[in-house]
Amino acid sequence: MKNCEMKVTGNILTITVDISKDFGKSASGKSVMIASTEGNVSIPEKEDIKIGLNVYKKA
Repeated sequence: MKNCEMKVTGNILTITVDISKDFGKSASGKSVMIASTEGNVSIPEKEDIKIGLNVYKKA
């Protein structure tokens, strides 16, 4: 994962992303990647629940 943290408290999933960071332009060059799970991943403590996250802005 790039620039994202996940935490489960009870039944609440909290995702933290530092929106001041970026990881360069996308392959198309139309957007700039800020954070990503880089595909679908399990959330902490719940292997049967998956998340796929991409945070980006226009280039």
